[in-house]
Formats: sequence, structure tokens, C-alpha cells
Amino acid sequence: MRRAPAATVRGMLWMALAGALFIVLNSMMKHLASQFDPWMVGLLRYVMGAVVIAGASLRLGLRTLWPRSPRLQLVRGLFHAGGMIIWFSALPRVGLTELTAIAFSGPIFICLGAVLFLNERMTGARWVAILVGFAGVLLVLNPGTSAGFAGISSGMLLMLASQPVFAGSYLVAKALAGRERSEVIVLWQHLWVVVLLAPLALPHWTPLSALQWALIVACGFFGAGGHYCMMRAFRVADISAVQTVKFLELVWAGILGFLVFGSVPASATVLGGAVILASTLLLARHESRAARPRETAG
Repeated sequence: MRRAPAATVRGMLWMALAGALFIVLNSMMKHLASQFDPWMVGLLRYVMGAVVIAGASLRLGLRTLWPRSPRLQLVRGLFHAGGMIIWFSALPRVGLTELTAIAFSGPIFICLGAVLFLNERMTGARWVAILVGFAGVLLVLNPGTSAGFAGISSGMLLMLASQPVFAGSYLVAKALAGRERSEVIVLWQHLWVVVLLAPLALPHWTPLSALQWALIVACGFFGAGGHYCMMRAFRVADISAVQTVKFLELVWAGILGFLVFGSVPASATVLGGAVILASTLLLARHESRAARPRETAG
């Protein structure tokens, strides 16, 4: 009989799927944010995501959608909405390269938080995979061309400040994964973000065209799907173990750019992508081998 993948490997696969969905989501949101206020884009994306996940979860019954840990759900909503508020404040002040580079510091904050607050065992292999993956990102972004400390803007500092706040959201989500269904966690995340972002977004309301509404609905599906896959990853594996997969989003973005826009990646992008992919595959192999003795002992 064929052996099922180790739990950590399954978590990494769920996280890889989540990353692919988020890349498509971010591409659509970037397009929409160039046409009307980004606060509105963020609010409507979470409204539609809530509708999508609620519709898909109704088969479970309304009673099952009420959370067992409402306070933790609120804490997660506060973290996630807070991260989005800082992120949107920084967005007009940073370029795409800086945004991408700073966003990839998130896994480092999450791994540190997993050790400090969730008592996860951060193995040497996991640290190596995280650091090698981040090195691959640096190869792609080529930060050596920057102006050093003189090139650090307030927008970059705000973007950096959003990363530990988002990390708090994901750490709370990991804590909830052992208590709640994935659908319930994703639904209440979306509901709280909608409630907390509405006062900031509604004053910027402008009418949408039919095509824009269609893209917002698509954002709802991709966003809810991405968060659901992420919660499935957190349910079966340590959050620190699946963070290296986050760096694969840069690879997915390069593939999407080639398929949709015909943009041929630079040699540095190919090299960095190969490093990122290698670090992910090596960690998956290590975690799979490490799980075999435990499975045999059980």
C-alpha cells in the first residue's frame, strides 16, 4: 500500500495551494486598486469572501458556524484588520519591489512567534529552509542596488510594522485550528475584518461597473479559498514548518506573469526561484523522513 505523505508535507502542499490562490487574488486586487480606492477594494474583497465561505458552510448548519472561542476569533480579527490598516497606509508610499521584499519577512516573525507563544520546536532544518528561502528572495529582488539606510522611507517602515501584526493573526489562527473547524475560522476572520474596516472604507464609496463587480466576486472566491487552504495547513502541521512554502509565491508570480503577460523572467529571477524551490523540497524531504520513525513507533 502506498504510504500517505507525512503530516508536515501535507501541510506544505496545502500552503503551496494557498499561495497560488493568493497570487491570483493579489493580481486582481492590484488591478482593481488602480481603478478605485484601495480601502474599498479591501472591504469588498472580505465582504465577498464572507459570502462565499458562509454559502459553502451552510451545509454544516447555522449552529455549527457559531465559534467555540469567540474571544480568540475577535483577537484574530483585530490583528488582521490592524495589519491591513497599516498595510494600506503604507501601500501608496512604497514600490512593488520594496513591498514584495518586506512581505517576505513575515515568515521569520511567524517562526519566532511559534517558538515563543506556541511552544513549537523550531528545528535546524526549518531555520535553514527559512533563511535559504529568504536568500532566494533577495537574489530575485537584488537589494544591492538600493541606497542603503538613506533609501528607507516611512512607507517601508510602515510595511515592515504590518508584518508582525499579520504574524499575530496567523499565530492566533494556528491556536484556533485545534478548536474550530477551518470554515468557522475563515468565516469569522472575514466578518470581523469587514466590521473593523467598514468605517474607513465606506466614506470612499464609488459605483462599480459590472466587470469590477465580477472581479470583486472572483476575489471573494480566491481569498476565501486561500485562507481555507492555509487553515488546513495549520491544522495538520506546525506553523513554523510550512512557512518556507510562503517564498514559493514569488515563483507562482513569475509563472503567472509569463502565462498571462508573456513577461520572460530575468536570470536572477530564475536562479532565485530555483533556490526557493530547492529549500522547500529539501525541507519537505527532511520532514517526511523525520516522520517515519514516529509513524513506525506508533
